[in-house]
Amino acid sequence: MKNTIFTGAATALITPMRGGEVDYETLGRLLDWQLESGIDAIVSVGTTGEGPTLTDEEHRDVIKYTVDRVAGRVPVIAGTGSNDTAYAIDLTRFSCEVGADAMLLVSPYYNKATQKGLIASFNAVADASTKPCILYNVPSRTGCNILPSTVAELAKHENIVAIKEAGGNISQVAQIAALCGDSIDIYSGNDDQIVPIMSLGGKGVISVLSNVMPKETVALCRAYLDGDVRLACEMQLKYLSLIDALFCEVNPIPVKAAMAAMGFGENSLRLPLTSMEPANEEKLLNIMRMHGLID
Repeated sequence: MKNTIFTGAATALITPMRGGEVDYETLGRLLDWQLESGIDAIVSVGTTGEGPTLTDEEHRDVIKYTVDRVAGRVPVIAGTGSNDTAYAIDLTRFSCEVGADAMLLVSPYYNKATQKGLIASFNAVADASTKPCILYNVPSRTGCNILPSTVAELAKHENIVAIKEAGGNISQVAQIAALCGDSIDIYSGNDDQIVPIMSLGGKGVISVLSNVMPKETVALCRAYLDGDVRLACEMQLKYLSLIDALFCEVNPIPVKAAMAAMGFGENSLRLPLTSMEPANEEKLLNIMRMHGLID
């Protein structure tokens, strides 16, 4: 059995921006609030953090700022995956050097890869890492599915310890659990599937929802881990409409609007992402009011 990076809820954190630039003042406040709310881990510069449109310097600066601000209170997981394996290796080495606790490695996108290529690429990055690595399977974005047999092969690497499964296919999650057993931890990458994936042995969630509801997302995971499955199911269903609203347009478009409404920076994104359609934003804000997140 490999060491578990975290159990419970990790926030796939937004990268606040102001005037098109990274807003470090708001990022600091947001990190402090997440920690005060009891979050179990922070993911820096993943999909939700707009990693694809940050410059190389910004990407590194946000990771280092996050590590320094969190100061060891919870694990910081750096998004270092890329469709360029050499770049992923370079960013992974940097993140290890500045003190990130783990790496999140998305499968190569656009150029994609065969399963053989995925194994070679992920192993190369893991070889370069001095910290544990989490595979990130999100085929709707990458066009590339990490098959369960591939996960099982990758789990043989001592540094590959977990997978964030955002494929939406519960059967595939079950196959991973059956093939890998204790050799890899599974995290839900979809907020509407936290309880289903934990029921198959998942350790928690890497969450978008917890940007706006860190306490509640942690409590949902805690309820399941403490054996109160009924309460966990009730919470999963209670927040379903909010989760749906947070994904009614491409992530992180809705959650950026939500965080701005809560006072965490501007509703600012980088192209090709644009602000929400007015009707969708009105629906999101109304649901947030129902949950008492905004006035």
